[in-house]
Amino acid sequence: MINYISGIWDARYFWVHLSLSDLRSRWRRSFFGIFWSMIQPLGITLLISFVFSRLFNTDITRYAPHVLSGIIIWEFLVASVTGGALSFLQADAYIKQCKHPLAIYPLRTVLAALMMLMMASVPLIGWILFIMPENLGLCWISALLAFPILLLIAWPLSTFMAYIGVRFRDLVPALTLILQALWFVSPVYFEVKMFRAAGLDNFVDYNPIYHLLQIIRAPLLQGEWPTVENYSFCLITAIVFLILAIWLGSRAERRVIFYL
Repeated sequence: MINYISGIWDARYFWVHLSLSDLRSRWRRSFFGIFWSMIQPLGITLLISFVFSRLFNTDITRYAPHVLSGIIIWEFLVASVTGGALSFLQADAYIKQCKHPLAIYPLRTVLAALMMLMMASVPLIGWILFIMPENLGLCWISALLAFPILLLIAWPLSTFMAYIGVRFRDLVPALTLILQALWFVSPVYFEVKMFRAAGLDNFVDYNPIYHLLQIIRAPLLQGEWPTVENYSFCLITAIVFLILAIWLGSRAERRVIFYL
C-alpha cells in the first residue's frame, strides 16, 4: 500500500496535467470558456428558483442559493461517479503504455470536477454576500473543508466505479437510473422541511448527500457551524468507499489491462 501511494505521488505531474488538459479541452474554442462553469449552474438556478418559489410559496432570494448549492454539489458527484466509471476506458492508451497506479485516472476525473466546483462556487458566495451578508462569519471557514471532504469521498467512489465500469460496460446507464433515484430522495432542490413535513425524516437524517450538502449550506446559508453528525456521516462514507476501492482494486488491478 505504501508503495502504491508513493507511485501515485511520483506521478503527480502526470495526473495534474491530465486534469488541466481535460478542462482545456472542455472549453476549447468557446467564447466564454471557463466562465461556463459559473454561467450554466447560475442559469439553471434562476429558472428552477423562479418556478419552484412560486409553487412552494418561498422567497426566491433565499431559495435560489439553496438550489445553486445543491446543483453544484450534485453536478460534482455525478461527474465524479459517471466519469469515474469511464476513467479506465478513456485512459486505455496510457494504461497500455505506462505502469502508473490505476487510481490516478479516477483521481484525474475527480480533480477536474473539483476545479469546476470551485469555480461554480463563486456565484454562490457572491449571491450570499450580496443578499444575506448577515451570514458572514467565522463559520465560513468550515465551508472550505467541504472541498477536501468531497475529494476524500469522490476519489475512492470514482475508483471503485472505474474497476466495475471497465468490466461491465452497462454500468453508466445503470448509474444514471440510480443517480436519478438518489436525486428524488435527497434535498438537492427541495428544502429539508418539505421532507420532514411529509414524514420522510429518514431520507434526510440517514442520507450522506444531505450531510455533505449541510457542510456547505450550514455556514453559508444559515450562518451556523455544521454539526458533528454532518462530519461523522461524511467521514464514515469516505471510509466505506475507501475500503471498497482498496478491496476491489487489490483483486482487479492486474486484470484491467485484459478488459480494455
